[in-house]
Amino acid sequence: MQYAILVYESETNFNNRTDEQQKDAYWGAFSSYAKALAEAGAIAGGAALYQPHAGTTVRLRDGQRHVQDGPYADTKEQLGGFFLIDVPDLDAALDWAARCPGAADGAIEVRPFLPMTQG
Repeated sequence: MQYAILVYESETNFNNRTDEQQKDAYWGAFSSYAKALAEAGAIAGGAALYQPHAGTTVRLRDGQRHVQDGPYADTKEQLGGFFLIDVPDLDAALDWAARCPGAADGAIEVRPFLPMTQG
C-alpha cells in the first residue's frame, strides 16, 4: 500500500536548511533517512519543498480565480516536504514516520493514497 509521509516543519527548521552551521546536520539526517527507505525498498518518491512564503494558493470562487501569495494558513508548522512510500500496511508506514528526522521537533502526517478510478 502506498502512503505519503508529510513532513511539517517550523520556521527554525526551514532556516536550518541554509544556515552554514546547521545545514550539514539537517540535510545529513534527511539523506540518511532517504537512504534507509531506499535500502528497505520502501521509497517510491519524494521531495523537499521551498519555504512557505514561496508558495502560492489558488481558489476558484464563482468562476473567478483568486491567487494568494504564501501559505494558505498561518500556522506554527508548514509542509516542508514529503516521502512517498510503498509498505505492507499502516503500522509499517507509522514506523517509518517515527524514524523521520522531522518527527523530533515537527509533525509527520501519514496519509494513504486513494486510488484514482478510471471513469
